[in-house]
Amino acid sequence: MATDYLTPMRAFGEPAVSAATTGVVVAVSRSTSHTFSKPNQPRITLVAGMGVEDDAHHGATVKHRSRVARDPTQPNLRQVHLIHAELHDELAAAGFTVRPGDMGENVTTRGIALLDLPAGTRLRIGRGAVVELTGLRKPCTQLDSFQPGLLRAVLDRLPDGSVVRKSGVMSIVLAGGNVAPGDPIEVEPPMPPHQRLGVV
Repeated sequence: MATDYLTPMRAFGEPAVSAATTGVVVAVSRSTSHTFSKPNQPRITLVAGMGVEDDAHHGATVKHRSRVARDPTQPNLRQVHLIHAELHDELAAAGFTVRPGDMGENVTTRGIALLDLPAGTRLRIGRGAVVELTGLRKPCTQLDSFQPGLLRAVLDRLPDGSVVRKSGVMSIVLAGGNVAPGDPIEVEPPMPPHQRLGVV
């Protein structure tokens, strides 16, 4: 039986999960410097507790420059950034041209409604890599520098008035391994009660 995780931006609740949801990796990207976009790669290597090898955000403590300035000892909850390719489809329909890696994600997925997953969800990617979702990426004004109007395009509201931030989810690496386009992704939600992803 299918789960609600394939239907993006539903009202958040505590879905009953009877089988693992699966998706696929569309693209992988990394950058050794703090660039807005990340070049696509044939594969990336995830390192447990650290993130993406040779990526600017690799490390156990925060690497985002503004966060480092505030407190460089904070744990890095943004080791791996994932965006659903369905967002690129939505943006294309609105007249934007956004490709995998353009918005700075490390892993571009298809087939999973990432934004609907509870905090603590684990994604098993490829043959051994496991990441755990920590929260949402907060869209920033750099999006408009990349393409005017993009910031507003990745924000939405649910019927209850809550803001939907569509620019991807953040995660930490629990188990390392290589990740490449075409790799399967298996979703393992945490035990209830489920908690909505917040901004990290």
